[in-house]
Amino acid sequence: MTTHKTIHLFTIASLGIACSITNISANELVDDTGSWLQLVGEGSLKNINPNLDKTRIWLEGQGRFDNDWKQFYQGMLHGALGYSLNDRATVWMGYTFLPTHDVRKPYIAQQNVGSGFRYILPTDVGTVTFRTLFETNFISGNGSDVRFRPRQMIRFSHPFEFEPRLSFVTWDEVFVRLNSTRAGGRSGFDQNCVFAGASWNFTKDTRAELGYLNQHIDDAIHINTTTHNLITGALFVNW
Repeated sequence: MTTHKTIHLFTIASLGIACSITNISANELVDDTGSWLQLVGEGSLKNINPNLDKTRIWLEGQGRFDNDWKQFYQGMLHGALGYSLNDRATVWMGYTFLPTHDVRKPYIAQQNVGSGFRYILPTDVGTVTFRTLFETNFISGNGSDVRFRPRQMIRFSHPFEFEPRLSFVTWDEVFVRLNSTRAGGRSGFDQNCVFAGASWNFTKDTRAELGYLNQHIDDAIHINTTTHNLITGALFVNW
């Protein structure tokens, strides 16, 4: 790894983060602060049965606070089964329950089912991860309407030479509504999340991440926007 390559890649990542954070509509509706807490467990099922060594499970829970940390407004429970195609690629199928009680909107209980694909690419300067999810959203108030929403994440992690357990981490994820529904909004851009922070590996199977997340959301008719400035903390456990 060369210093020139590292500086070049950090510059590109920083410019991408800056563009995502500053590209906010003039009709902004809400701009507040809060936090997300996340716990993720992922691993192989080979301990249950050696024949299931390529079958994986992903369990995740989140608690989300907004309104300047005054309100717990959203929870998230997610479970998925995956299959490792090789050391880098995994396909997934899962379910998510997302209850939301925003003070500005009525209570919504959203349920998602969907498929996903993740590809991990090691490089000389760090690890790049591509994750594509295709969600089918069942939202309270939609009646029989179902919203389809693909998501694309690109994540980069760079370990520091002076302390390999410590890494710089940044990622960006874009959500798009493929169709228009009553409670799910008009088709088009839905939201963008961009993160920058640090990761610490306690062991080869356990790490924690802490950083800043900017969540930029379009409303149902693409006129007003909501921006959450979030401090996020996450614990990842692998087996």
